[in-house]
Amino acid sequence: MSTKPCVVRELGLVDYEPVWARMKAFTDSRSAETPDEIWCLQHPPVFTQGLGGSPAHVLAPGDIPVIKTDRGGQVTYHGPGQLVVYVLLDLKRMGLGPRELVRRLESAVLRVLDALGFEGQRRDGAPGVYVAEAKIASLGLRVRRQCSYHGIALNVCNDLMPFSRINPCGYAGLQVTSLAQLGCEASLAQVQGMLVDALRAALYFSADAEVGYRPPALPLSA
Repeated sequence: MSTKPCVVRELGLVDYEPVWARMKAFTDSRSAETPDEIWCLQHPPVFTQGLGGSPAHVLAPGDIPVIKTDRGGQVTYHGPGQLVVYVLLDLKRMGLGPRELVRRLESAVLRVLDALGFEGQRRDGAPGVYVAEAKIASLGLRVRRQCSYHGIALNVCNDLMPFSRINPCGYAGLQVTSLAQLGCEASLAQVQGMLVDALRAALYFSADAEVGYRPPALPLSA
């Protein structure tokens, strides 16, 4: 169990590939004393394909780029208005395995949905969170050197049309929803604050976690 405060970074709207490169660099360079980090951000429109992803699930990407990444899972979409939260955690120090980490990340999303008045569900064999049979949050992780990166994508007020250009998470016909589509008026900033608090609770971080933007050690534009 981690007793160290985590660092919460707010990165704004940033391109996918530079952030992905920085996650890998952070994971490769961290030591046993490096505090864990939570990165909150949005991406410009992009489809990302997991390590075992089949190109057959990318139906009609059009002008949206498709990036083959190193997380688990199949294809998903990221875009403005979707809250992306990357969890860079020392799982060995926390005493967590990947399956338990997925369960706790899902629990944090379920807690936020409950606070907003929605009943979320898990699905066996299909990581993520659903509301009334429609997926509202995707999970994809990579564990390297017993540390995690990638994380959660929660649909808040993003355009859902691009999901029709793919088989979301490898499931043909899977319905996708967002908080806005469900009638929730909470802002992305409000949802972000709730999710960070829920993650602290689910992952047993110290309540005095540092919140706010810190200039990254590596340039995001590189």
